[in-house]
Amino acid sequence: MAAASPRNHFDVFDLPVSYEIDVTALAERYRELQRVVHPDRFANASERERREAVQRAADINEAFQTLKSPLQRARYLLQLKGVQFDDQKDTNFDAEFLMEQIELREALAEVKNDPNALGRLNTLMMDINARITAMQMEVAKVLSSDDLEQAKTLVHKLQFLHKLRIESENLEAELADVL
Repeated sequence: MAAASPRNHFDVFDLPVSYEIDVTALAERYRELQRVVHPDRFANASERERREAVQRAADINEAFQTLKSPLQRARYLLQLKGVQFDDQKDTNFDAEFLMEQIELREALAEVKNDPNALGRLNTLMMDINARITAMQMEVAKVLSSDDLEQAKTLVHKLQFLHKLRIESENLEAELADVL
């Protein structure tokens, strides 16, 4: 069981270090690895082997959670390249992006008062998802060019959009509970 630790999350799944990955292959490899290292398979093993199995399963889970998310994968790639993130201080955004965020948040706040709240929210969520998709495509392009500062800025913008999507999903659940 004492296999050499992988150097990074991509190594865990035998994937190339890249933003563009085959998510289906990632999920298949994840299931295979989980079967191999599942702690239940080591129930009769030594205490050390059981601990190693638990740790290996945790490492696989962490790697999978990071790589399956385009946002987390982009952050992780930048960290592998030495980019440090300070989410409290890294807040310099262009005025256009900030205005878009304010407008999107205002639109989200206004949804509750709309007689067709779910329809309006659905339209807003489609807009947010389209922005996320476009931003992910831009992140992929910039990461391949190795413009690390630009990639870092885009990742921060993507984080804003993801937070907005989560807020809209929470509002959707809240509205559905009312109906």
